[in-house]
Amino acid sequence: MAIKKYRTSILLAVSFTVLLSTFWFMPQLAFIIFISLLLQLLLLPVVDKLSGKLPRSLAAGLVLLGFISLGLLLLALVSKSFIPTFSRFVTDFPQLTEQLQNLSWLHDSEFLQGQLDDIWSEMKEASVEALKSSLTLLLSLFNKAIDLVIILFVTFYLLKDGEQIKKYLAGLFPKRDYSRVLELFNRILGSLRIYICSQLVICCITAVIVFLYFTIRNLPYASVFAVVSGICEFIPVLGPTVASAFGTLLTATVDSLVALQTAGFYLLLTQVNHNFVYPTLIGKSLNLHPIAIILGIVLGGELLGAAGMFLAVPFIVICKLVIEDIYKDRVVMRKKEQESRWLAKKREQQ
Repeated sequence: MAIKKYRTSILLAVSFTVLLSTFWFMPQLAFIIFISLLLQLLLLPVVDKLSGKLPRSLAAGLVLLGFISLGLLLLALVSKSFIPTFSRFVTDFPQLTEQLQNLSWLHDSEFLQGQLDDIWSEMKEASVEALKSSLTLLLSLFNKAIDLVIILFVTFYLLKDGEQIKKYLAGLFPKRDYSRVLELFNRILGSLRIYICSQLVICCITAVIVFLYFTIRNLPYASVFAVVSGICEFIPVLGPTVASAFGTLLTATVDSLVALQTAGFYLLLTQVNHNFVYPTLIGKSLNLHPIAIILGIVLGGELLGAAGMFLAVPFIVICKLVIEDIYKDRVVMRKKEQESRWLAKKREQQ
């Protein structure tokens, strides 16, 4: 009898467990679905506005086409600055590492010198592995192109029929809990939309500020550091730390004082982002503790590598909302049971 009462909660727990486990057993399929869902959440408000004036399928197609065009335009604009600078950075990288190893304050510390040597050897090994896998990358490029096309098609149909799909999935659960399940879906999708939109805004703001700082200070590789900082913002807490260390370490080849100023700049930028920008954009809707984020990112990295680190926070958000929904339903059920017992006792006394 107890199982019947909590049937929907059990089904929700099992369903989301199976759904999230697909990233482990079928990562390519899960990645396509998840990226398509994020694109749908990003573009949905525009499609909803246009669908009042145009057929929804036409609105979805126009918005998706506009998004692709905008993406290609931004890619072309960034490539003009980034690709030449990045090529120069790759060419100069061995020389930069030699300059780092020759810094006087590093020679005074055997620990720092040893750590830098370890980092350099790991980078060289990674470079060799990258060269070995270049042929495999070229051979798999066609498959990646197919994945991109599939993502665009899935995104189109999610934009066009997403509401019907959501209602259909909610209808698979017991009828008495239809509204509850639909509300849970809406909360999950709303939280994911807030997260992805906020992350994109923070990434763009960070990239622009870093680019301006390096350009104004006349420091080399401005676009490289800007892109690295922007991408690393997609991995909360750990990402900005890695980007800050990367930028500070390599600016030490210019001057130790400049490296110290750059460290201060990154520290100020990180504090502003995570104490003002991030809370303003996301507010308290996600309500995740930094420890949960860090542990989730580490676990995601261990299981799925870079993709796991990127998907860690959305996973945590989904799990948190499902657990809260199950707990809330359990509390409501207990409250109803207590009220029914109280009413039964009152009737017996009368």
